[in-house]
Amino acid sequence: MKHFRRGSKGFTLVEMLVVVAILGVLAAVAIPNVGKFIGKGKTEAYATELHDIQTAVTAMLSESTTATLVQPLANVTDMATVLTTDTTALKLSDYLTGLNGTSVKTPANYSFSATGTVTQTIP
Repeated sequence: MKHFRRGSKGFTLVEMLVVVAILGVLAAVAIPNVGKFIGKGKTEAYATELHDIQTAVTAMLSESTTATLVQPLANVTDMATVLTTDTTALKLSDYLTGLNGTSVKTPANYSFSATGTVTQTIP
């Protein structure tokens, strides 16, 4: 027994093959799931940004005396260009937090109706 213990200094080839096979199976299961999460994250980011913009438009129009937006507003990425028709126009960028300047974070474009309905166009 002592002879085997003294002479063994590493793993056998069979042990190494078993470890590599187990790692291969784990990688085969994990990689497709990571891809799903990445795709879902982009979809969720678009949905969240649309919800945030719609909520900000609703807040802006509730404080507005005219409750109307300047028309036409299509393919907008700069939220400072979205204004109300009040004497002193309200800017949508003042109602949004977390913007990089006044631009949206995703590459989506937004269209606004006079009544405040927001439509998102995803590239």
